[in-house]
Amino acid sequence: MEKDEEKNLLEEPYSEYGSYTYADYLTWEIDHMVELIKGKVFRQAAAAPRRIHQELVLKIGSQLRNLLKGKTCKVYIAPFDVRLPVKSKKHKDIKTVVQPDICVVCDPEKLDDLGCVGAPDLIMEILSPSNNKKELQNKYEVYEESGVKEYWIIHPYEKTLLVYTLVERKYVPSRLFTLGDHVASKCIEGFVLDLDELFEGIESI
Repeated sequence: MEKDEEKNLLEEPYSEYGSYTYADYLTWEIDHMVELIKGKVFRQAAAAPRRIHQELVLKIGSQLRNLLKGKTCKVYIAPFDVRLPVKSKKHKDIKTVVQPDICVVCDPEKLDDLGCVGAPDLIMEILSPSNNKKELQNKYEVYEESGVKEYWIIHPYEKTLLVYTLVERKYVPSRLFTLGDHVASKCIEGFVLDLDELFEGIESI
């Protein structure tokens, strides 16, 4: 990729600049975190995630890590590359590479030194003003198509959680969970999220 093209691509990630693969992705020297969704480049926010975002990642990640200790399933937090191949696992054929806030992978065969290749069992995204559109639209589609069993979307300031569960290759949404709810995963045995505890100390905006 030429320097001018790289600069333009990062300034306008939603514009049409051709189609890229994981092989391209591995060659880029870019200061900002980026993701590929169906060959298109999406730039992550230049600034660090907000404090509340990081607190929630730590709370949930720690709970999952303690639950899964000694088990086959493993939890990972961003930055962690998840490659979602359509047919071939070759770098040049993979056009979707995402970095979920939290993911759980139960099949060790999907893990390698570069991250995960194939659909995690569970993915969680914690929304922020800069990424709502991407999480709700673009990632929803690739997670469903690739076979992610559960996709949890957490809105910190609205103090809500929505769970999409894969049923016959299509996502079925839960009701909107909020304070007072305990949300149990159907694919990670024993994982229950207490939303009062999760959102404790977070001010609504």
